[in-house]
Amino acid sequence: MITVIIAGGSGTRLWPLSTPEYPKHLLRINGHKKSLLQNTYERAKKISKKIYVVTDKSHAHHVREQLSNLTDDTCIIEPARRGTASCIIAGLDRVSRDNSLDESVAFIAADHYIRDVEGFAHSFRLAQKVSEAEERIVLIGVEPDHPATGFGYIEKGTIFDETSFVFNVKAFKEKPQYAIAQKYVKSGNYLWNCGYFVGSVNTFLKAMEQYAPELRENFKNLQAAKELHEYENIYLGFENIAIDYALIEKVSNLLVIPASFDWMDLGSFTDLHKAVESDERGNHTHGAVEINDVQNSFIQNHSDIPIAVVGLDNVVVVSTKNGFIVARKDMSQAIGDAAKKIHGEKAK
Repeated sequence: MITVIIAGGSGTRLWPLSTPEYPKHLLRINGHKKSLLQNTYERAKKISKKIYVVTDKSHAHHVREQLSNLTDDTCIIEPARRGTASCIIAGLDRVSRDNSLDESVAFIAADHYIRDVEGFAHSFRLAQKVSEAEERIVLIGVEPDHPATGFGYIEKGTIFDETSFVFNVKAFKEKPQYAIAQKYVKSGNYLWNCGYFVGSVNTFLKAMEQYAPELRENFKNLQAAKELHEYENIYLGFENIAIDYALIEKVSNLLVIPASFDWMDLGSFTDLHKAVESDERGNHTHGAVEINDVQNSFIQNHSDIPIAVVGLDNVVVVSTKNGFIVARKDMSQAIGDAAKKIHGEKAK
């Protein structure tokens, strides 16, 4: 099996730890010596001998610094971000030039936090086996442990293989309101859609021919490009759209496997707080920080100026060379919006 790692991101939801120039997959979490991207690459080595990385042009030098094994053939550079559908088309194009069109390809994100590497490998090997036998795209979904409103959900249909615990996909549900998410979790019929797909180049192309001919045409156009500038101009003409909307949610014969590993998206400071170490009062601190009567808070100082936090609960306080944020911890969307405005003003 081949693995394609999608290493993109706007760097706003965890600002100022991450930035558009240095998004979260490049960060080191919870004292790890390796970044999320480097840990993802190490996991991919458990299932693949050949690994490709798709990254934005503005991040490519950071990716190459962190992944010394990447070559020009295995580092796929987007001239600009055009959504995960375009990333996957670029990945399929590059894979098809170097490998059999019938070999399974696993698409995974660079910025997920996973501890159970063996469970991860088991799930993807099972997905590979099923995908190759059935010539179908196989998803891996995560069993929800709380009614999250920030994730999409996969509704399981009839069981396809009782021995391997593989299900047909019945439907996709967008990010729900809290009450609906509670019903999803209570029913036991839903999985978080974490964006993991397995299928061969031929399997993906057949699905595109039937459900997303514009993506098949994009693939064909990239294949025809003979020079770098031609390739980049073609890519820049692609619609900026997620693969879920462009293809996956249209396919009628998808299969899904419940993940046999832990998973965190780290899409907010609430998620990040769960992934790092905290004291008995639920506080995580890093750097020159003094706290008094503080609970359930995430406080990091990456500057030379000390920070004192007194009498607060459920807050994020982060200081870096890129900026300073003080926010209620659960207001991740507002943090992202503020970061976009700040970086929009800088770009003027």
